[in-house]
Amino acid sequence: AANKLIYCITPSTSNPYFGTVQTACKEEGEKLGYKVKCVSHDDDATKQSELFDTAISEGASAIVCDNAGADASIEAVHAGIPTFMVDREINKEGLCVSQIVANNDQGAQAAAEALVEATGGKGDYAELLGLESDTNCQVRSNAFHRVLDQTDMKMVAQQSANWDQTEAYEKTEAILQSNPEITGIICGNDTMACGAVQACLDAGRNDIKIIGLDGSDEANAYIKSGDMVGTALQQIALITEMAVEQADAYLNGTAPEEEKQLVPCVAITADNTDCLNAFVYTEPEAK
Repeated sequence: AANKLIYCITPSTSNPYFGTVQTACKEEGEKLGYKVKCVSHDDDATKQSELFDTAISEGASAIVCDNAGADASIEAVHAGIPTFMVDREINKEGLCVSQIVANNDQGAQAAAEALVEATGGKGDYAELLGLESDTNCQVRSNAFHRVLDQTDMKMVAQQSANWDQTEAYEKTEAILQSNPEITGIICGNDTMACGAVQACLDAGRNDIKIIGLDGSDEANAYIKSGDMVGTALQQIALITEMAVEQADAYLNGTAPEEEKQLVPCVAITADNTDCLNAFVYTEPEAK
């Protein structure tokens, strides 16, 4: 820990969600007296391995990582450098000091329940999946379906848009052409949800109910305008702050009690959009 250097390795910050990871890591790390270097692997496992090697060669005290794949990232994590995963887990325990993630199952269930309320539990819908190598993709999809399969709603199309807004826009355009009867779209994250919303608006289909998951400001704005039903906030700023605090504690001799840690999501609908800003939820003041 002599260098007091924390490396923060994330997907591309073109997605503001991952930008929040880097910002929170930098702010919390500097507050605790560390230098923080932020870099992106762009969801490329090879590039991620190279960044891990660079962090080690520069004598990093710890790595905070939002990884490039649950299986592909296992090899990147080197013994001897404390690694703290945020947002996405890897499929092996005992390599990382901690893996702190949002409770994606609970969050996706809450978002799906908002969709059921908005549709009355009836109608056809489509699903946009995220990156299928990411554990979160399947966890969220399973939770969506656990709720929707108990209703009269029917999935008529399912495609991966790889967490990407442009790809989601294009996939939604195609889905609307082949399945014009749909009344809902479930999206594995807010980036895809925002692409789906824009595609629907451009097609003159403001009747379609759309949900996402992340808690982005862009999705929140669509919920406020009535163009999106809801989302579930992953408290990623809080998660990242926890990882940095645990890194500092570990470097000073105190390991976390558990490697895998779940942080609850917060359901965001038209009722509480004013409480959300930059992936941070502030409880409304009691009246």
